[in-house]
Amino acid sequence: MKLSTYSALIVLNVSVSTIAMAQEALPPEGNVNTGDYIIVTGTRDAKRTKFDTLAPIDVLPSRAIDNSISNDISDTLAQLLPSFNVQRLPAADGQAFVRPATLRGLSADQTLVLVNGKRYHRSALLGTRGAQSADLATIPSLAIKRIEVLRDGASAQYGSDAIAGVVNIILDDQPGMEAYGQVSQYYKGDGTGYQTGGQGGIALGDRGSIVFTGEFSRSDATSRTRQRPDAAAFQAANPNIAVANPVQRWGQPDLRSVRGGINAHYDFSDAVTLYAFGTVGNGEGVTDFNWRNPAGTANVYGNSAAFPGFNFTSLYPAGFTPRFGTKYDDFQADGGLRGAISEQLTYDISASSGRSRINYNMHESLNASIGPASPTSFYLGRLRQSEFNLNADFVYRLPLGFFEPANIAFGAERRKETYGIRPGDPASYAIGPGAATGLSPNSNGFPGYSPLTAGEWSQTSYAGYMDVEVRPIEAVTLGAAGRYEDFSAFGDTFNYKLSARFEPVKGVALRGTYSTGFRAPTPAQLNAINTSQGLDTRTLQIFNTGRLSPNDPIAIALGAKPLTPEKSRTITAGMTFQSSFGLTGSIDLYQIKLHDRFGQSATFAVPAALPNPQRFTSVTYFTNDFDTRTRGIDVVLAYAQQVGPGKADISLAYNYNQTKVTSGTSSAIANESQRIVFEERLPRHNGTASIGYAIGKVGIQGRARYYGAWTDVSGNATGDVFQRFGAMVLFDLSASVQVTPNISIRGGAENIFNSYPDEATNQAVRGLIYSRNAPYDTDGGQYYVRLGLTF
Repeated sequence: MKLSTYSALIVLNVSVSTIAMAQEALPPEGNVNTGDYIIVTGTRDAKRTKFDTLAPIDVLPSRAIDNSISNDISDTLAQLLPSFNVQRLPAADGQAFVRPATLRGLSADQTLVLVNGKRYHRSALLGTRGAQSADLATIPSLAIKRIEVLRDGASAQYGSDAIAGVVNIILDDQPGMEAYGQVSQYYKGDGTGYQTGGQGGIALGDRGSIVFTGEFSRSDATSRTRQRPDAAAFQAANPNIAVANPVQRWGQPDLRSVRGGINAHYDFSDAVTLYAFGTVGNGEGVTDFNWRNPAGTANVYGNSAAFPGFNFTSLYPAGFTPRFGTKYDDFQADGGLRGAISEQLTYDISASSGRSRINYNMHESLNASIGPASPTSFYLGRLRQSEFNLNADFVYRLPLGFFEPANIAFGAERRKETYGIRPGDPASYAIGPGAATGLSPNSNGFPGYSPLTAGEWSQTSYAGYMDVEVRPIEAVTLGAAGRYEDFSAFGDTFNYKLSARFEPVKGVALRGTYSTGFRAPTPAQLNAINTSQGLDTRTLQIFNTGRLSPNDPIAIALGAKPLTPEKSRTITAGMTFQSSFGLTGSIDLYQIKLHDRFGQSATFAVPAALPNPQRFTSVTYFTNDFDTRTRGIDVVLAYAQQVGPGKADISLAYNYNQTKVTSGTSSAIANESQRIVFEERLPRHNGTASIGYAIGKVGIQGRARYYGAWTDVSGNATGDVFQRFGAMVLFDLSASVQVTPNISIRGGAENIFNSYPDEATNQAVRGLIYSRNAPYDTDGGQYYVRLGLTF
């Protein structure tokens, strides 16, 4: 069970030998031994320590996770790991609530997420750029014992999606009880957040345990907005009409969530252990869309012969700002049997089921095409992602007369993935009589899902793998893995991985890997169609954009081809060291070549000759006709030791990550937008530095986060516009006191100097001040206080 003791030692690093060492393995006398921390990600050798790994792995213990203000694990990882990025994305449809997170600058769905070593289901949201990944925010942070992040390709070991790496969330399994409460607020006085949670673990004799976790959180919206120029002009021209100032919010949405977790196991004998674990959650949120100007939005406020004598100024004389809302529920359940058949052979037979369900609604809106019959609130429809997995895994320790027995792992998997769309209210997708006279159809702000886009689609895959590690002599470890997988939607694939580690001097090791990988298109990416509305920043007109599946007739007419899997070739090489006096470090270089990379086509105007029943202004479709090369380096130095009367911890970490488009349509002028998205949308340079010191019951910790230059990409009716932003440095500070053995208090602030980035000039006409695509929080400083209880 996690203890809420002094929490000054929050370490930022990207090395397997730093965070866990400083947070969990610092002995009283100050001698740091990082070689005894067993890891379970990227290897199936049950005796492999973090220093012995063949590929770089980050270990984030519970204290480092709990010390972030946010209860979204994505935010925590982005603060602790320079190679991990997440964006806020306000007013970006469903991505305002399910935010895509990336590792090494690759797509969000090119990182595999596991819980207790088992695959975690994807979110039902299909992102704007086509990624469909797991939603880490659905996992209760208090339930986590540690997180292991493998920064290497692992498709040969785990299957689809593990191109950039693997995030493995290990749930707490220890008896004990704890609870916490936290309040936070931004310096501006908004975004007030409340979090509370409790965890109870019960020992089942000396044979097992069961741990329950529950969390509740609520956060108010933030707004970093100026009054839109056209709203100010409308107010000046109509002094008798009260126009809100500002007319819309740009910032984080209103959010509420409830999450729970359970983790249990019982040892019937050495041969049989029954285990079960899972998570559950539900929540809701609301965000603003673009304000509709009565003086400039002709497709809403224009007079129509279909409705004589009626105009929407009678309903919304000051214009209107659609309020886009979500209600979601989510669960994951895993269970199985594991044990030892003999001293050499172990097994793990398991089944898992996961589901993500997202409902969308709209308030303070209208469907202009049906005139006075239009409602102002709409149910927009439901997205549903479900997955069911069966796994059989075995490990055999084969004595070969080497320094250690060979570790031979083998197994099989069956996985079924289903995606569904349920239509919304008829009024949300209706094309009424006013459409013929130029009035906009559908619910304004976000068209509802219609029966034309609704449906259910499935994909089934079967896989078999073998993973071998041998240590012929003490200084050398070798690994080889292969995996064959067959998908019902597109056929089969085989991937492999070769690994080696050489420790010429005790405490200093060289390591390297070469692997192939893949990411299979999901049923959603193969079949789903999405319609969104936006505000053209040049004309200030509302436009409808269609993101089509590759098999849509319009997409086929514009050149769409069937999707195929993304394929990768990854090579990593590095060095890691540890010492007896607390100094550790690592350096890892990597290259990831991706072929047939998944993305969106260029934006096309729909030719008048093509049937266009949903009245798209422009369309894109999914394609994987891009090849990219990503090169980078991860560097870390850390020191954890007794210094004077207390314990000190210093950590420096740096990541350089560069992606280049090497071939495909994105290298052509026709799709310059996609080239910039792949190459420039995230900083190439990221770094963190942390220093902490604890004396007895009191601790302090300071942290600096560096983000390099990046390019903003924003959509318009006929394409994208860009703006380059410079580097940004944010500083955090916290202090904690262990008041009694059972009560702790921690307080502090993130972005303590209240720093803001440059303003987003391309979006100024919409009232937005700072880019909504920034890889860091743009709401300024935030302070908090947290009370922890243990029993």
